Amino acid sequence: MADTETTADSAWSEPGAASDANGRVTIAIVFCLLSMSSVQFGAALSKPAMESVGAFGATWLRLSWAAAFLLILVRPPFLRYTRAQWISGLSLGATMAVMTLCFFAAIARIPLGLAVAIEFLGPLTVAAVFGGRGWRLLCPLIAAAGVLCLSWDGSSWVADTRGLLFAFGAAIGWGGYIILMKQAGQRFKGLEGLAVSLLFAALFATPFGLSQVQAGFSFDMLLMTAGLAILVPLLPYALEFMALRRMQPSAFGILMSLEPAIGAGAGFLVLGQALSLNQIFGVVLVMLASATGTLLAAKA
Repeated sequence: MADTETTADSAWSEPGAASDANGRVTIAIVFCLLSMSSVQFGAALSKPAMESVGAFGATWLRLSWAAAFLLILVRPPFLRYTRAQWISGLSLGATMAVMTLCFFAAIARIPLGLAVAIEFLGPLTVAAVFGGRGWRLLCPLIAAAGVLCLSWDGSSWVADTRGLLFAFGAAIGWGGYIILMKQAGQRFKGLEGLAVSLLFAALFATPFGLSQVQAGFSFDMLLMTAGLAILVPLLPYALEFMALRRMQPSAFGILMSLEPAIGAGAGFLVLGQALSLNQIFGVVLVMLASATGTLLAAKA
C-alpha cells in the first residue's frame, strides 16, 4: 500500500493507488446506501405478492426473474469457468437462496424491523466468536437486547415462533453471504459471478416455491414479481457486489449497520408498522452493536 494513503483510506478501501482511494470509497458508500434502501422498501412492497403466492413462491419468482435478467445482460461464458469458479458460484447461490427464502418467510410473520434486527445477529456473532475476544463478545449480547426490545411493543409480544426461526435462518445465511460474495467478486469478471450465483439460487429455491406459485399463478403476478425482482434481489446484490470490490468487508459491515433503521422506516411508511419508544431503542441498540463490533474487528 502506498505510504501516502491515509489510515482512513486503508480501513475503508482495497489496496490501490492513493489518488483514487477516496473516489472508490465514495462510490462504494453510495452503492451500499442504495442497496439497503432497495432491499427494505422492496421487502415492504412485497406483501401483496406474498399474500397471493406465499413467501416462498414470491421469493422463487423474484430470484428466477433476477437470474434471467442478469444472464441476458451479462451472458457469462459457462464453458470457460474453472472448478473453483463453479464451486464459488454454487456456494454463493445456495447461501443467497437460504438467506432470501428465510428473510421473506420471516417478514410474512413478524414486523420488518424485527426481522432485519435478528438477521444482523448472524454476521455479528460470527465476527465476535471467530474474530477476537474482549469487548467484541458483548456486541451480540447488546444486539440481542435490542431484539428483545423490538419484540415488545409496550403491551404484548409481536414475535411469531416460526417467524423468529426464519429470521435466524436469514441471519445464518447473511453471515456466509458477505464472505462468499467477496470471494466471487475476486474470481469472476464484472457481474458474471453474480449472474451464475443467482442462477443457482433460483434452482435451489425451486422445490420450495414452485408448489406455492402453482396455487396462485397469474400473469399479473408474473409482472408484479418481475418488477419486485429489480428491487430485491437484483439491484441490491449488484450494488453490494460492486461495493465489496471497492472496500474492505469490515467497512461494508459498518455501513450495513444502518439497515435496521432503514427497515423500520420502510415498515412504517409502507406497512404502517409504527414503533414504540422501547422498539426504537431496540433499533438503536442493534445498530450500535453492529457498528461497534465491525469497528473492533477492523482494529483487531
